[in-house]
Formats: sequence, C-alpha cells, structure tokens
Amino acid sequence: MKVRRILATEANTAEGAGTGTMSWESGDASGEDTGKSAPSLDSEDQQERIQARRLRIAARIDAKRREALGEDPNATQDRKEEPRKSYKQIEDSRQRLGKLVSDGTQLVTNIQIAADARETQRRSEEEELQRLRVEKISNEAKSSYEKFNEITMKWLQSGEKKIPQEMWALLNSQQQQCGQLIEDKNKLIGELQQELKRKDDQYVKDLKKQAEDIDLLIERMEDQVKNLTKTYREELLHTEKAFEQERRELLGNNRKQWEQGMQSRRDTELESLMNRMKKVEEYEQQLNQLRVQDGEEYNMIKIKLETDVQILQQQLQQIKATFQLNQEKLEYNYQVLKKRDEENTITKSQQKRKITRLHDVLNNLRIKLDKQIKQYKEENQSLADDFKRIVEQYKELQKKMRHFASIDAKKFHDIWVMNEEEMKQLVQRALEADQVIHEQQLGLPWVAPDLWFMDNVGPLVAKPKQQKTASMLAKEVMAAAASDEQRDQVTSGEDESGPPPSQKFSPRTLKQILELLCDESGFLVESKLLQLLSPLEKDDRSLMKLDSVFGALRIEVEDDVYKLVDFFLKYREPHEEASQEESAADLIHPNDVLQALRDFTKQFHQSRDKQSHRQSGSVERDSSQDAEYWEEAARVIPESRLKVWDGLESAIEKYYDVLTNRAQLIEETSALRQQNAELRMLLHQYLNSKINAELEVPPTQMMKVDFSQS
Repeated sequence: MKVRRILATEANTAEGAGTGTMSWESGDASGEDTGKSAPSLDSEDQQERIQARRLRIAARIDAKRREALGEDPNATQDRKEEPRKSYKQIEDSRQRLGKLVSDGTQLVTNIQIAADARETQRRSEEEELQRLRVEKISNEAKSSYEKFNEITMKWLQSGEKKIPQEMWALLNSQQQQCGQLIEDKNKLIGELQQELKRKDDQYVKDLKKQAEDIDLLIERMEDQVKNLTKTYREELLHTEKAFEQERRELLGNNRKQWEQGMQSRRDTELESLMNRMKKVEEYEQQLNQLRVQDGEEYNMIKIKLETDVQILQQQLQQIKATFQLNQEKLEYNYQVLKKRDEENTITKSQQKRKITRLHDVLNNLRIKLDKQIKQYKEENQSLADDFKRIVEQYKELQKKMRHFASIDAKKFHDIWVMNEEEMKQLVQRALEADQVIHEQQLGLPWVAPDLWFMDNVGPLVAKPKQQKTASMLAKEVMAAAASDEQRDQVTSGEDESGPPPSQKFSPRTLKQILELLCDESGFLVESKLLQLLSPLEKDDRSLMKLDSVFGALRIEVEDDVYKLVDFFLKYREPHEEASQEESAADLIHPNDVLQALRDFTKQFHQSRDKQSHRQSGSVERDSSQDAEYWEEAARVIPESRLKVWDGLESAIEKYYDVLTNRAQLIEETSALRQQNAELRMLLHQYLNSKINAELEVPPTQMMKVDFSQS
C-alpha cells in the first residue's frame, strides 16, 4: 500500500501548473507512517526551517488547487491496495517448498519409523518367547529333578530286593526312566536348537530387510534432492515472472499517470492561451475607443482653434509626425516589454514549481529508499537463515553419504574377498585337475603357471608415487649447482647445457631462488640456530636454514618446492617476460620476496586444505585393472589345455561306457556263477539223499545211463 501511495505521489507531482504536491500534513493525516518526523519552523537547523517553509507553501498551494477543483481541502485519499504479486508469489513458493521439504522428510523418516516398529514388535515377541523358554526350561528342570530323585530313591530301595526277577524288573524300570529322562533332555535340546536355527534365519532375513531399507532410503533421498532442486528452480522462475509482471504493471500505471498529467497540463496551457487572446481583444477594443475619443476631441479643438491651426499648421504636422513615430515606438517597446515580463513570469513560476516538485520527488525517493533498504535487509536476513539451514542440511547429508560410502566400501571389500576366495579355490581345483590330467592321464610333465593374482587380498589399490622430501631436494640442488659451477669454470666458453629432462627447473635457478628465500626469510629461523650455524659453510648453512623455513611453511615434498619456485618465477609484472634460465634477481626483487611468500602461503594452504577436504570425503577407487585381474584368473588354464581337456573328456566318456558294459557283464557272470553253485548244491543233496537207496531205480543209475547214452 505504501509503495502505491508513493507512486501516486510521484504521478501527482509530475502534473502541470495547476498540479500540486502532497504535503507532510496530508501524509500524516492519511495515516501513513513515513518513519521520519516533519520539519519544524522552530528547529535550530536552517535547512530544516527552509524545508518546513517550503512544505507549508506546498500545502497552501495544494489546498488552493483542491478548492479550485471543487474538492475538500481537508479530505484525504484512503486507497486500499492489494498485496504485491511478487510478495504473494514468494510466500506461496515458501509454503510450497516448506511442504515439499516436510513431505520429503516424512517420506524418508517413514523407513526408520517402520524399522523401529518392526524392532519393537520383534522385541516384544522375543520377550514373550524368552519368557516361554525360561518357563519351559524351569518346568523341565523341575520335572527332571523329580524324576532324578525318584530314580535315586529307587536305587536306594534296590538293596532290599532279594529276588532276581524283582531286581531285573527294577533295573528295566530304572533303565526306562533314565531313557525317558535323557529323551526329554534331548527333546528340549532339539527344540532349543530349532529355535536357534530359526533365529539365525530370522537374522539373515533382518539383514536383507535392512539392506533393502537402506537402498530404499538412499533412493528416496536422491529423489528428494532432485525434486527439491527442480522445485526450487521452478519457484525461482515463477518468482522472477511475478517480479517482471509487477514491473510491467508499474510501468504501465506510471505511463498512464504521466499521460494523464501531460493531458491536464496541455488543457491548462490551452485555457491560459484562450484567456490571453481574450485579454488581447479587450485591449484592442479599448485602444479603438481611445482613438475615437481622441478624434472627436481633435475635431472640437480643430473647430475651436481653426485660426490657430492655420498658423501652427506646419508645426502641427511636424509634431503629429513625431507623435505618430513615438507612438509606434512606444507601442512596440511596450509590447516587447510586456512579452518579456510574461515570459519571465512564466519561467519563474515554472522554475519554482520544478524546484518544489524536485524536492518532493527527492523526499519521496528517500522514503522509498529507506523502505527498500529495510525490506532488502529483512529479505537478506531471511535468505541468510535459509542458507545456513541448507548448509547444515548439506553437511548432514554429506556426513550420511560418507557413512553410507564407508559401509558400501566395506561391503564391496567383503564381497570382493569372498569372491576372491571362491575364485582362488576354483583356480586351485582347476590347477589340481590340470596337474592330474598331465601327470596321470597324459604322462606329461606339468609346469605351474604364473599365479601373481593368488597373492592379492582385497580390491586392487594403486600404489602412491614416492617423492623426495624438500630437504633432500634442496641438498641435491645445492650439490648439482656446485658441480655445474665447477664444470663451467673448467669448460669456460662452451654453451651451457639445459636442465635434465627429469627436472622442471635448472639446478642454478633453484639454488638462486632458495638462497634468496634464505636471505629474506631469516625471521622464520630461531636466533639460537643462526648463532650455531655461523661457523658452517654457506651451502650447509643454507641447507639448515631451508630445513627450518620449510618446516615453518609446511613444505614437505619436492612438488611443494617446485610449486614455490614456479610461483616466485611468475611473481612479476604482467608485461615483463623472462626465461627460467635468468637469475632470480631479474625475476623478482628481494623487497617483494616477503609479499610473494605471504601470497604463496595463503594460496598453497588453501589448495592443500581443499585437497585434504576432498581426500577426507568419499574417494573413488580406480577400477580400470579389475577386469584384467579377473580375466587373468579366468585364463589360468590356456585355451590349448582346454582343448586337451575336451578331447580327454570325450575319451574318458567312451572309456566310462566300456567300463560300464564290463561291470554289467561281470554282474551277469557273477549271477550265473551263483546259480551254478546253487544248482550243484541241490544236485549234491539230491544224489546223497537216503531215500535214493529205498528206490528201485536210484537217480544215480539213471544219470549214469543218460551219461553213457549221451
């Protein structure tokens, strides 16, 4: 509402001569809180008193304008405005996003709620089962104790038994009772073992369900992040569209008010022009009347003084001509002065109105600026709070992702180790089979293949590159630079060879920069150490200083030294160019070493912190050699040996068929032999039977006859 009133005020101040401005009194009467007190005429500040007088004059002019237009000077305009579309869109977007976040959080936490409910139910069931088990064990213990006491009492009574049958019956009864007791114990043990097995199965199912819940949780979290990102973008587009539409509406309303003001000004100017033309016509009529009156008076004087006229005819003609000329000049000057006076009056009034309008515009713009600053501060604070909350959520999400990544890495490692153990067992079995085939079946010497993959345990990990320490590199650089100087002294006049291909900079350049670093960074070395190093040679003293400087700057390996040297070589004006073979003094001034060292330390530590932060997160493993590793295990038996295996398999199958046939024939032969033995036994019994002697023709004689005839 305040913004529209300000825009209405600006539109009113842009009107023509008859347009006034809203006064402080009218603004206060409308109930609008401008946030500032009105200027007072009794103030000690001169500018405030001037501003108060201008506002009072503007209020009077506005009251006169309202009175001229037929309006109530004390009436105020109370305009009810609708809320801005941009604010409404922002509020709707905030509500939709809040609902989406709450729904997503509920969707993600539903998994945990369901898991907690299942765990609660499982614990209640487990407590009930535990109670039943304890009750069953206690009951069984009581019954077993009673049975054991009964058996013991019967053993005590066994001494009273004198008859063996009673002792035998007692022993059988005791044995049955002991067996029943042991059977009850075994039955209870079996039930407990079944319960334990059921618990193991239930534990495996719970692990599978937990893995499924974790996968579902990750999937829902990823979907929630995608939906939030998409919704944030859509709501941002809607908000931008609302702002653009509001801007177009404001521009249209201001343009319409401006056109209305210009039209009102044109009508006012046209009315002023018509009034001026009427006044000009009235002046012309008055001049004509004056001319007629002067003519009549002239005729009367002419008649009355005709005689005088004849005498003064010549003088009269001269005076008349002079009068006529002077009259024209005076009329012309009068019109010119009148025109100038009107123009000056119009210009003065326009300038006054313009000054007043500009002051009003300035005050309104200041009020609008204060309101917008307050609004932007509130929006900035709200956005800052949202940003902090989102950052905290992002950190929590990163923590969960790192946790899940570690769990996935452990699972991957366990599955890898399990598959690797199974693969090694299969490879070992295949090698044993291949050895048996070569040595026993083919009679050939067997040579074991290269089994380098059998020594590996766990996923493949790339070995880090070994680097030299910064102190070792400095020592080598000093030695190499000294040898180069000696070689230059021996072979003076020859071309100087460049740096070795394995090095990025020449030893001489490295030595010059390191010496410059020692000279300009002595504050990093303790004074006691400097006193102890004073009797040493220059190179040894520089090495000891560099060791302390490297420790203070946290430079550890050779790559850090190369980064420092490269930074010093590039630390110069952009238009200067120099090769790496130039001396360090030409590339960087000693006075700039300290500032360059500060810049390098800041940049170097920031990059190291980022790298350590990346390393602390989830590290992606290099899986480029995994396929080769498993294919190498699959190729442990060459293709040529597999062909031998195929040929041997077909031959063994044929040999197996032959052996199977032989086994069947052997079984048939054994069956026939057994039948023959049984028949011989029956025949022997038949021939040796006593009843044959009582027969008239014994069977032996018939068999002899048959044998003789045959």
